[in-house]
Amino acid sequence: MRDREAEFRALGARVAAVGLGDAAYARAFRDESGITFPLLVDAERQAYRAAGLGSATLLHVLRPANIAAGLRARAAGHRQRRKGPDPFQLGGSFVFGPGDVDRYAHVSQTFGDNAPVTALLAALAR
Repeated sequence: MRDREAEFRALGARVAAVGLGDAAYARAFRDESGITFPLLVDAERQAYRAAGLGSATLLHVLRPANIAAGLRARAAGHRQRRKGPDPFQLGGSFVFGPGDVDRYAHVSQTFGDNAPVTALLAALAR
């Protein structure tokens, strides 16, 4: 998302991220990741629950898809930084609006199960 934020803006979208933890953790994450878009903190997991996002288990760590995603990320130069308050919380990717419209939803089933950026951009082009 960070590397393609300009493409989202060109389509009239604004990018934001939601994470767990406190403001200090969010600042450290922003510094380490280099994101410039807003990073919101959801320490109570209200947004996570509203979006139906689940949690992984230790078994998720051993899934072939998770191992493959980790290898791809490492090969691309990505490294795991500090872990958040709940490293088992799974995420998701969403495109909303304008108005009360859900254009796209991807709920992660395991670690590394991220929505393709091309799918997010395509949802904006509709």
